[in-house]
Amino acid sequence: MAKPFHVVYEDNHLIIVNKAPGLLVQGDSTGDVCLLDLVKDYIKQKYEKPGEVFLGTVHRIDRPVSGLVVFARTSKALERMNEIFRKRDVQKTYWAVVRKHPPKKQDKLVSWLVKDESRNVVTAYDYPAPNAQKAELTYRVLGEINRHFLLEVTPLTGRPHQIRVQLSQMGCPIRGDVKYGFGKPNSDGNINLHARRLFFVHPVKKESILCRAALPPEPFWEEFLELDPEEIGPEHLAFLHE
Repeated sequence: MAKPFHVVYEDNHLIIVNKAPGLLVQGDSTGDVCLLDLVKDYIKQKYEKPGEVFLGTVHRIDRPVSGLVVFARTSKALERMNEIFRKRDVQKTYWAVVRKHPPKKQDKLVSWLVKDESRNVVTAYDYPAPNAQKAELTYRVLGEINRHFLLEVTPLTGRPHQIRVQLSQMGCPIRGDVKYGFGKPNSDGNINLHARRLFFVHPVKKESILCRAALPPEPFWEEFLELDPEEIGPEHLAFLHE
């Protein structure tokens, strides 16, 4: 993926892209180029649209994270996709690389998270702390390569930095994630967390949408492809979370 993003799915209602690590999804105080503006430019050029392009951000992933991001091309689609995400009628699956083997081969993690907005850091508690939001995820270990372990992670809630802080709380910070306890940064400053799959029912067409994002073209990441279980058919994906 030499470009900042690659289009995985596109129609008149939605566009789903695979974001490169290190790219902001939406603009912030840094003024750096963001994915939202790049995708708007892509639509404007491809369809020769005059004037401003409407593009709604359905959800975000952190700057150092790669993988799938969904945008809505109409206000109607944005409203419906927001509802799908709010009701958790979507399955998001991530790949995470950690140095330490988790306590169990697979498990469910439940934490209560508090975000410090001034420092952009989230703290996890194992009890309902004041002003905390409950966060849940499941994980399973897919295998080991070069003394690192590949985890498949499915967040059941959508909290800021959720996967990063919950894996760290378990004693397994993500490779390169010095903010949440890994010993040293990656050479590119990003982390080995990748939004691998998305599964939901299209809000307008009512068809099942299943997308998978290729890994960043980086030798360390690519060696983990041999651990891919390739279970990407709808029959392998739990759609509604209890």
